[in-house]
Amino acid sequence: MEDRLQLEVHDIEVMVLTGIYSEETHLPQPLRISITVDLDLPGRFGPESPLSMSKNYLDLKHAATRSLPEGVHFTLIEGVADHICETLFLQDKRVARVEVKIVKLAIAEAGESIGITLVRHRR
Repeated sequence: MEDRLQLEVHDIEVMVLTGIYSEETHLPQPLRISITVDLDLPGRFGPESPLSMSKNYLDLKHAATRSLPEGVHFTLIEGVADHICETLFLQDKRVARVEVKIVKLAIAEAGESIGITLVRHRR
């Protein structure tokens, strides 16, 4: 079994153009995005280990915020998740697996979480 480091950023709220129904297609919707990345490990971490041995958590956050193209409508939130995965794979060759969970906040009626989880592995 391979050792892996998991980096996590959870519950980022982002406004994204997404949806298939006419009432959804012209206004951004609030999404709650959580990301978990499996990173290949270079070795053991010690007190003086530099950041270059790991990955900056802000890279995960930016993949869910800054990297989403403005003005682009994603018909499915699965497309949003795939865009985030591809962004993280392109950023760093050590990213072996990305898990993106997206909750559509606008359709919850009683505080439930309605959405998807997409897992992609580097190919």
